[in-house]
Amino acid sequence: MSRGWTVAVIVVAVAGIVSTPAFWLMDGPDAGQLVGASVQGASGIAALVWAVLQQRSAAAASASGRVRTAVRTGAAEASEGGVASTGVRDPGGAGGGSFRADRTGNAKATGQGSKAVTGVDNS
Repeated sequence: MSRGWTVAVIVVAVAGIVSTPAFWLMDGPDAGQLVGASVQGASGIAALVWAVLQQRSAAAASASGRVRTAVRTGAAEASEGGVASTGVRDPGGAGGGSFRADRTGNAKATGQGSKAVTGVDNS
């Protein structure tokens, strides 16, 4: 999950935790309003905890150097048995870790045995 989405989820969770239950509990709530406020508050707290854990997980993976990323790459072309890759390559899947390819460029392969990849290639 990108940092922008994590921040958005945290903001929405905090707003949900604070605003609606507080509104429902004004002016002497009945049993249904108490239950609704409790459910909404618990949902907001769960979303907040999830977002924080996702952010920490991504930060830990990034800190360990095991996240490979390709973003906004250019075009690549291969011919006569070559390989064109505009993403992330991990031949044989030996590197482990995680991969991310976002808005990669065009890859073109022409000729017998050629290969073009625009995302993650672990073959």
